[in-house]
Amino acid sequence: MSRTAAEIIKEFREIAAHPEKAIANHKRETGKGAVGIMPVYCPEEIVHASGYLPIGMWGAQKKTISKARTYLPPFACSIMQSVMELQLEGVYDELSAVIFSVPCDTLKCMSQKWHGKAPAIVFAHPQNRKNARKVADAYCREEYAIVKEKLEDILGVTITNSAIKESIAVYNENRAACRRFSDIVADYPGNICPSDRHAVLKSRWFMEKSKHTALLNELMAAIESEPKKKFTGKKVVVSGIMLEPYEVLDIFEENGLAIVADDLAQETRNFRQDVGNDEDALLALAKAWNDFDGCSLATDAAKPKGRILIDAVRKYDADAVIVCMMKFCDPEEFDYPILLQEFEEAGVRNLQIEIDQESTAFEQIKTRIQTFAEIL
Repeated sequence: MSRTAAEIIKEFREIAAHPEKAIANHKRETGKGAVGIMPVYCPEEIVHASGYLPIGMWGAQKKTISKARTYLPPFACSIMQSVMELQLEGVYDELSAVIFSVPCDTLKCMSQKWHGKAPAIVFAHPQNRKNARKVADAYCREEYAIVKEKLEDILGVTITNSAIKESIAVYNENRAACRRFSDIVADYPGNICPSDRHAVLKSRWFMEKSKHTALLNELMAAIESEPKKKFTGKKVVVSGIMLEPYEVLDIFEENGLAIVADDLAQETRNFRQDVGNDEDALLALAKAWNDFDGCSLATDAAKPKGRILIDAVRKYDADAVIVCMMKFCDPEEFDYPILLQEFEEAGVRNLQIEIDQESTAFEQIKTRIQTFAEIL
């Protein structure tokens, strides 16, 4: 008997809330453990090709940060604060390795101060990606080759080119399914609330991607088989690094706001585009990074993020953009004045709220969103 959308979403929520269970299940099924993936961008396909489970490390809502203050200044972003706190509490000790990309100063600092049981693998993406494309492709491929070699050494495995190509295919299928799911949610705003949408997409960080795709396909079939509920609220596009905790997403729902598209590093930015089918799998992954646009952590002098968001507003007939600014994220803060000017020139209504994983009270966000919803 087919399950309902609510039953499947409940499973996604359980996975998103308990990544440790995903690690245990994978180890029981394959005999292999997990490799931590630090925010924000990493060639996960290399880990997948090893047979180990790539597991996202996005921190957690921590009421108090104490141990991490020894290693990070209080103005480091709250994701890194909570990740460091969790590491010092031993939460990540069972990981076989942790991979860092270092596109910002805080991630550079974290990679240097990491001293957990899991060894760290650090690599750098090229930032001058558009003006010297061939050089950028070659540099990025070499960085990925170093990641592969270090993983092979730590895990005691051989990662072949063909295995990476197979993993790219698995990931591309998942990316396509995630894009389709996002579009279905936009078409069924009364059926899928913001927190459910988030849980479905967040869970992909803790699941082997073919399993996430299969469960996602089941969910999409269930949604489309059920009556479309009437929606009388407003549609918004959200942007930022991440949109958590769930209490913030619940405020969206309480005020009749449906998320019809996102530009979040934790969500759509990770599946917005596919990886090519080059014979050299590492080069294909490198080219995909250099093709990638629309993130403050991926340098591009053309600053295309505003255009991407404005296009999304028009495509999904959204009423506004809400910029979810991670507290103390300098790259995002530097880009915000540009976004604000472009929104005003395009006549796109917008709001900026601050995201902080250390928050335990959300009255300020509630007031701002409630007021903005009334204006809309």
